[in-house]
Parts: sequence; structure tokens; C-alpha cells
Amino acid sequence: MTAVRTHPQGTTPPPRLPVREKSGTRDRGGALSPMLTRLAAERATGVLERERGSLYLAEGRVVHAESPLAPGLDVLLLAHGTLSPAVWQDAVDRADEEYGAARLLLDAGRVPRGALELCHLEAVYDAAYFALAPSSTPGHFRYGAGHWLGALRPVPVDAVERETLRRRELLDRLWPDPLTDGAPLRRADAVAAPAPTARQSAVLALADGVRTAPDIARELGRQAFHTLVDARRLAAAGLLTALFPPPRAPHAPAAAVPGLPPRHALTAADGATGTAAAEPPRGITLPRVNDPDITLLKRLRDALEAL
Repeated sequence: MTAVRTHPQGTTPPPRLPVREKSGTRDRGGALSPMLTRLAAERATGVLERERGSLYLAEGRVVHAESPLAPGLDVLLLAHGTLSPAVWQDAVDRADEEYGAARLLLDAGRVPRGALELCHLEAVYDAAYFALAPSSTPGHFRYGAGHWLGALRPVPVDAVERETLRRRELLDRLWPDPLTDGAPLRRADAVAAPAPTARQSAVLALADGVRTAPDIARELGRQAFHTLVDARRLAAAGLLTALFPPPRAPHAPAAAVPGLPPRHALTAADGATGTAAAEPPRGITLPRVNDPDITLLKRLRDALEAL
């Protein structure tokens, strides 16, 4: 066998060709919120308030998250009988800076630590998904502010961002139209559609043309993100339709759809770009009717664009 020398002996080899990084935005630090990354680096304590939610930090780690679009910890605990409403309210009323509601519940033996920590972690990731969404207004951090719940199990900021990005990518793979995340949902008649699962059937039962996916999640006592997954799968199967926002009156400001960025909005402080999520699909002007043929065309179009 003859060896082939790629460059003359004693000379410096040419530089390697650049290779595209396959990990995408998942491994880029600060891809979601440079402000949050900076606060984590300085080990700040306080609350980062954004357009769609808030993140509470203690020494640079996330100890709690809230969003009006995600059911809170109370909903997750009370919906399935883990706690009674009276016990929860008593802990909230007695909570102070020294003894948060979580510590009061644990010290009184009202709920096992593992169950409370698991529900809290689910609530944190659920609310953080919405809080870290592209926004049209800058975030604001209040140093020293705490939450009445108290600290349970702090989560690193990079873990919260990675999980948020993973969830975005999952939803895009299931159904690339984000309108189902915040617009009113209505059942649709599909031809030869797969039978929905029990979880999906519960979502369909509440899709009345008025409720949004976060509304349905709150009524079912489930995490909002899991309901977004169900809604997108049902939309991909042709069983669910997201209704377009009602037309605007002339010269009237556009009303924001819950869970979606305002039309033509761009984010400010965090440098992420928002999208006109409520606009009709690209390249096709759709009538404002619930037509199974239109739904099928949308599905075909999105599948082709995803190739």
C-alpha cells in the first residue's frame, strides 16, 4: 500500500474547513435571554419580569416561575387531590420571608417532599416556557424580590433555557403553526383521521371555539405545555382548528391573542426577534371558514416547507 502525504514534510498543514455545528441554538449560551444569562453569572437574587411571565432567582438560580398562560403550582396540587384547597390557602396566608408556603406544608407533613418538588419543577418549566417567549417589551429585574412560596429545589438557568428550546423544537416538529398555542380552538371534522387518545379526547371535549390551549390546561389541571403538544398533534391530524383572531375595526389597535406575540412585534431588551404569529400562513390567503379542504392544504403546505 502506498502512503499519500497530504502536505509537504516540514510545512504547516492548511486550516481545516469549517463544519456547521449540528447542535443549533440548544448549546448557545444566552440564546433566549442575555439578561437572564448575565443575572445567573452575577449570582443575582430577585425577579425577572417579562411580558408573559416572571422568573424568580436566588443566587443566580431559578427558584420559581409564573405565567398567566401556565397553571400554577396550586392548580397542579389541587386538581388531583394532592392537597385540599383549605390546606393550601392556610399555608399561603401564613407564609412570610422566613417561612415560605412550601416549608410550612412540608413541616406540617401535608405533602411528601418528593411530590411537592416534582409538581414545583413541572410548574417552573411550564411557566418558563412562556416567560422566555419572544416579547415586544424589555424585561425588568427587581433585585432582592422573593416569592412567598420559598425555595424548594433551585434549577440552573442553562437547564431552564435548554428545556425551553427543546420544547420549542418539539412543537415545531409536531405542527409548525404556532396559532394553536394561543388562539381559540374548535373541533374539526377530518376524513380518515386517527382515533384520539384519552388525553386528546379530553382536550377536544373542551375545544368550543372560545377556550385556548392554556384555558383548557387550567380546566383539566394539566401542564400547559402538555396541552400545547396535544393541540398541535390534533391539528396535524385534522381534528382541531385554531380560529383566526376577529378582524380589526379601521384605525383600531390590534388586540393581542393570549399566548402569542402581538402582530408585527419585535423584542427589545433581550435581542430575540418576535413573529407575526397571528398572520395567515405564508404564500396562501385563506378564507375565514372552517373548511376541511383548507385544513388539508395547510397540512400539505407545512409538510412541504419542513422538507
